[in-house]
Amino acid sequence: QVQLVESGGGLVQAGGSLRLSCAASGRTFGRYAMGWFRQAPGNEREFVASINWSGGSTTYADSVKGRFTISRDSAKNTVYLQMNSLKPEDTAVYYCAARGPYSSGSNYQYEYDYWGQGTQVTVSS
Repeated sequence: QVQLVESGGGLVQAGGSLRLSCAASGRTFGRYAMGWFRQAPGNEREFVASINWSGGSTTYADSVKGRFTISRDSAKNTVYLQMNSLKPEDTAVYYCAARGPYSSGSNYQYEYDYWGQGTQVTVSS
């Protein structure tokens, strides 16, 4: 069992930056691939970024490529999403998810086993 808690959301102006954190419980965090997804009002939840269990492979949605960076610190049981050059269309609730063990990252929500409660990111124009 893995429990995930997101933090770091907030209100930021367009062009600004935020870093989201996802803290995981459990000694087996290092075995799980991690993903970030987001859901804007009226929209379906969509893939943002993923990182495999070892941290050696990452993938990004085209809409965030070059602006967002996913990383992990297994010693701290935490995965991060650094978001730069934020745009109003990045406004959403951001969720982290865990898939494992020893998995690659995935763009597909159904392949993730555990989910956090989400953190709100609002980008003003």
